[in-house]
Amino acid sequence: MSSSFPPECWQSTTLGSVIELVYGKSLPAKVRDGVSFPVFGSNGVVGKHSIPLVENPGLIVGRKGSFGEVHISEEPFFPIDTTYYVDNFHGQPIRYWFYQLRFLPLNQLNRATAIPGLNRKDAYSQEIALPPLAEQKAIADKLDTLLAQVENTKARLERIPQILKRFRQSVLAAAVSGQLTEEWRSGDNPEQIFKKLGEAGIEVKTGPFGSALHKSDYVNGGIPVINPMHISDGTIKPSDAMTISHQKYTSLEAWHLRKGDVVVGRRGEMGRASVVESDESQLCGTGSMILRVGEDALPKYLEIILRSPTAVSYFNSASVGSTMVNLNQKVIKNLEVYFPSLSEQTEIVRRVDQLFAHADRIEQQVNNALARVNNLTQSILAKAFRGELTEQWRKDNPELISGENSAEALLERIKAERAAAKPAKKTRSKRATV
Repeated sequence: MSSSFPPECWQSTTLGSVIELVYGKSLPAKVRDGVSFPVFGSNGVVGKHSIPLVENPGLIVGRKGSFGEVHISEEPFFPIDTTYYVDNFHGQPIRYWFYQLRFLPLNQLNRATAIPGLNRKDAYSQEIALPPLAEQKAIADKLDTLLAQVENTKARLERIPQILKRFRQSVLAAAVSGQLTEEWRSGDNPEQIFKKLGEAGIEVKTGPFGSALHKSDYVNGGIPVINPMHISDGTIKPSDAMTISHQKYTSLEAWHLRKGDVVVGRRGEMGRASVVESDESQLCGTGSMILRVGEDALPKYLEIILRSPTAVSYFNSASVGSTMVNLNQKVIKNLEVYFPSLSEQTEIVRRVDQLFAHADRIEQQVNNALARVNNLTQSILAKAFRGELTEQWRKDNPELISGENSAEALLERIKAERAAAKPAKKTRSKRATV
């Protein structure tokens, strides 16, 4: 006989019939004393305070801002007024309801137009299937194990991009020190030649400044202006929001970018450099510089130099600026690096491209795996709350899902406890008449 999900022994009900969401209380940051118990906002822990509002473990649900986010506190805590909290589970396992609330689409129930928020009535109306108490414990135990494995896998995957970043940096460092082609070079040209960029026939030009280009010159949908923000990982990514008219572009001919130029950011984060690969019209921005190679250098090798840890370290130490690093022509021309023959530069570029392409493939595989892992969490929760994870457990424990242990009996007990906890309505006594 095929199984049905959710199981017939589960009770169909609504969240509001089982769980009460209680409003948190205001506790301004200046009042919190920073000791003992966690203070929760909608997005998690926001501080500490010595006096908890809730004396026992509980759940916190975002009410305003990061609405629908669910957090758990295993100790007394203080939920502030942007949250709801749950502290009475009527003997049910807190971990089960932590997972159940995470699975419900609470973060999709916004009605507010100004500040996003979760209406309590909307949350209460969410339909759920209530398992027997013993099965709730079994589900929570399985989810603890499975989701811990998912989180461990996710954590390992999330470390890989940083490892790949270090790998790329080590490749660039080896490229500009001669180590990457040491074996290729041996015997033919054993001498290593180091030069300053200013001695290698490289032309350097700073982007337009002063009265040449103003913010008021920017238009939408014009010719792209390339500033440091548009240079990332050796690629130029123009923005439609930062462009100029054709007329303005024509008046700034000295800063037109040509195919084969190397454009480098001179402000902020050092190491932003890219070869211009396109024939399309583009302008060097105020925050960038143009480098043009002579007969002794390849544009792509120059890009590798400028992106290398050697160059970045030198630029950061030699550049001016108290609040933001600012690269000038003198500093860039004084950068001393390995400057081999054109044939070796070609080999260096080939090897760097090959190694970077390999790293890119790994990174794409990691991103795909992370997407699957993120989907896996919801898939596991869905199976849990359809009863699929505990199908065999129910077969092995029929006495724990029937009679006084049934979900029906649990729901009736919760209703009775909640009714008993409600304050009795005061009745107004009638005056005696004579």
